[in-house]
Amino acid sequence: MLLTIRHDIRYRYATPVTYSIQQFRVSPASGASQIVRHWHVEAPGKLDLTRDAYGNALHTLVLTKPHSEIHASVAGGIETEALSDGRLFDEAGPIPLEHFTCPTRLTAPDAAIRELAHGVDALDTPASLIALTERIGERVRYRKEPAYAAGTAAQALASGFGDARDLAHLMLACCRARGVPARCVSGYLDADVHAWTDVWIEHGWVSIDATRAAFAGERHCCLAVARDYESAAPVRGSRVGGKEETLTVHVSIDTPPDQ
Repeated sequence: MLLTIRHDIRYRYATPVTYSIQQFRVSPASGASQIVRHWHVEAPGKLDLTRDAYGNALHTLVLTKPHSEIHASVAGGIETEALSDGRLFDEAGPIPLEHFTCPTRLTAPDAAIRELAHGVDALDTPASLIALTERIGERVRYRKEPAYAAGTAAQALASGFGDARDLAHLMLACCRARGVPARCVSGYLDADVHAWTDVWIEHGWVSIDATRAAFAGERHCCLAVARDYESAAPVRGSRVGGKEETLTVHVSIDTPPDQ
């Protein structure tokens, strides 16, 4: 499926910012499940391109003159493939798999998460991962609104609500509680920034979306992977000055009429 994507990011500040640094992980990589046809990132200054420890494309923008707004835009086309049982058929990546079994601040398991994780007999097949996402869905209701964002996997399970990041973190926490490598994925789905999970089973990654209790598919566009969403987020930054900040994000995704 050919996805034509536009992503606009705009920060506005109540007073001028004297210094800011922004990091963008908004450039997908070609792999077994997606091929980048063209891609362009624009920002109000020079973008320095490197690769982070996970192999993600990382653009860094540093502004040292006073500014009251930052507008970055992303545009491109990517061709995605349907996944059989969520299998990516990509390499493990530059980071040892053991790294993806370690909890983070956002994915640390508590007693309730361990109990949830062990509610499935084994996490060694694609079907068992679906079963786990179904159990998660029974306990945590997906909500896109920021007001329902929990923050950590444990908080999402305790509250019973969470956004895509929370559900991805809860899936990560459950897998890691069972010693199964799992990584967080940031990307796009249906004209929105989204998050889901890759789990390593049977000598390969299986991509699964806990918000839908289903495998990721050709409507998912992967931007970055990391141990949790904090390290895979499309945009992160810091600034000096500015007081109140307003962030506006708009994503549009077009597909061919017959798809």
